[in-house]
Amino acid sequence: MIAQEIIRRKREGGELSQSEIAEFIAGLVRGDVTEGQAAALAMAIFFRGMTAREAADLTRAMAQSGTRLSWNDLPGPVLDKHSTGGVGDNISLILAPAIAACGGFVPMISGRGLGHTGGTLDKLDSIKGYQTAPDLARFRQTVREIGCAIIGQTDDLAPADRKLYAVRDVTATVESIPLITASILSKKLAAGLQALVMDVKTGSGAFMREESEARDLAQSLARVAGEAGLPTVSLITDMNEPLASAVGNRVEVLHAIRHLTGETREARVQEVVVSLGAEMLLLGKLASSAQEARMKIETALSSGAAAERFERMVARLGGPADILSKPEQAMPEAPVKLVVKVQRSGVITQMDTRAIGMALVVLGGARTRPQDGIDHATGVTAIAPIGTKMSAGDPLAIIHARDEASAEEAARRFIDAIVIGDEAPRAQALIKARLS
Repeated sequence: MIAQEIIRRKREGGELSQSEIAEFIAGLVRGDVTEGQAAALAMAIFFRGMTAREAADLTRAMAQSGTRLSWNDLPGPVLDKHSTGGVGDNISLILAPAIAACGGFVPMISGRGLGHTGGTLDKLDSIKGYQTAPDLARFRQTVREIGCAIIGQTDDLAPADRKLYAVRDVTATVESIPLITASILSKKLAAGLQALVMDVKTGSGAFMREESEARDLAQSLARVAGEAGLPTVSLITDMNEPLASAVGNRVEVLHAIRHLTGETREARVQEVVVSLGAEMLLLGKLASSAQEARMKIETALSSGAAAERFERMVARLGGPADILSKPEQAMPEAPVKLVVKVQRSGVITQMDTRAIGMALVVLGGARTRPQDGIDHATGVTAIAPIGTKMSAGDPLAIIHARDEASAEEAARRFIDAIVIGDEAPRAQALIKARLS
């Protein structure tokens, strides 16, 4: 294999063969292909694109670049959900244990946040003792005994994806749909899934801001997953405001626990959990109709079965055994709280959700570079949703910060992200489309 010839062919708009893609990816993992060559191919793909067949071959090559898990010993279907990233998106913490309570098995390989989007692993890292990088034996045992485990990507699981993503991150090629598709699906194939449900976000806080872009990605995922033998359904969901009323790591875990226990259940979060969960149960043949599937998810939550699975998962992976009854003790609290108040009367008509996510960066609770550390205790809570009628001086949100200066800066950014108008906006659909 001559790497530069493969790069040249794609640069000129040619179609790469299965063997060329497989050899390039194998060379990347071995070190025969340099980072510069990987960057050059990523840029060529960014501009020239890939056919569905090429994207499927890339996905398979990346999935086969390391260990592939097998779950043949489990008595139920192996299912997963993946979100393209948003703000206030803590759905995985609620959904994985709900699916487990319904008889599914969820070996969820999650990621960390970057920029304005949150990462499930960062949320779980806020729990004292929780191991997001357990050994494979503990991961397998947790899935087998409890039905779900949420961890990070191991060193030997799709290593080509880690190498290629690191290059994409520093060369402005992250937004390539074929590369996004291969990155997501390669990890899911390596995890040994039998079915996958995608939550593709669109709106001001989404990676794909325009719905047309979200549809393109959803269609790419469906086509390539089908080519790779992984049944997949995608839901396109709204991200024009934070999904939950909490944004930040500790505060999103607390929000998820309150949802699981029934202390509070926000309608937007509940609808996304139930809609995604129903699709997972249908793909796993754990329900025979959409109505039955939705009812099973709702029952898993209302009965407390999902909450019980979450607590057992946390304990099994090193966290406290009593997190449901003592959640505040399991996660350190930020010392400064600042109430953000609205400056004029009216109705919340619009939000720059990305800007709200970036306010968390100011608080130290999110990163702009993969190597950055974060403050898990900071965040924003009690966020008033779009459509809320406000009088001057009413609270818009509460900032949780390490110090007064960062709290005031985050508050300024939050206020700038909110549009107050005189008339209520037209209601937007939360679930915008379903693609399979």
